[in-house]
Amino acid sequence: QVQLVESRGGLVQAGGSLRLSCAASRNILSINVMGWYRQAPGNKRELVASITSSGSTNYTDSVKGRFTISRDIAKNTIYLQMNSLKPDDTAVYYCNANVLINTLMRAYWGQGAQVTVSS
Repeated sequence: QVQLVESRGGLVQAGGSLRLSCAASRNILSINVMGWYRQAPGNKRELVASITSSGSTNYTDSVKGRFTISRDIAKNTIYLQMNSLKPDDTAVYYCNANVLINTLMRAYWGQGAQVTVSS
């Protein structure tokens, strides 16, 4: 079982920055993959960035060079630093944790954080 608590999102102007955090209820090194997804109105939820237990990161093409996923192991927290924000980044951002239990990967989700980028 994993509980995920996200920080609040916010309203920023285009070109601005925002950092999201997600605190897990267990040692994040025991979580196979953690990441950030986002969902804009009318769109499917999409993966934005992920980080594995070994520290490998992955980003969707549209955020490469602008967003950075990181973690603080001592705090069991991951972060998403978002720079050079664009109106297209407007969405609800969800923290995700995937844990391998026996042979099944189980997904856990945070409550979501609204990020709105104004032009």
